[in-house]
Amino acid sequence: MKQLLPLIAAMGLALSLGTGAAYAADSAMTAQQSKMGTCNKEAAGKKGDERKAFMKNCLSAKPMAAAPAKMTQQEKMKSCNTEAAGKKGDERKAFMSTCLKK
Repeated sequence: MKQLLPLIAAMGLALSLGTGAAYAADSAMTAQQSKMGTCNKEAAGKKGDERKAFMKNCLSAKPMAAAPAKMTQQEKMKSCNTEAAGKKGDERKAFMSTCLKK
């Protein structure tokens, strides 16, 4: 009986690790399945080679970035300076103030 307990514990551990790996595989497939569903909806009405080419392109496309990174103050200053070329005095001062607040 004492020899059986470690064996049962080892089997339980192996079973729980196997279940966790299967769950992780299901989660990874879900993202691909979601992408496939979206591409299928967008391909409605297309047939044959046109559909095949569309699906290939759609499924290989990288997801779009959520939002562009915010410019640093230094990058804003450089951009505004470029745009302000040719302006002088109060006109430049007003332009730079407005531009840097954006």
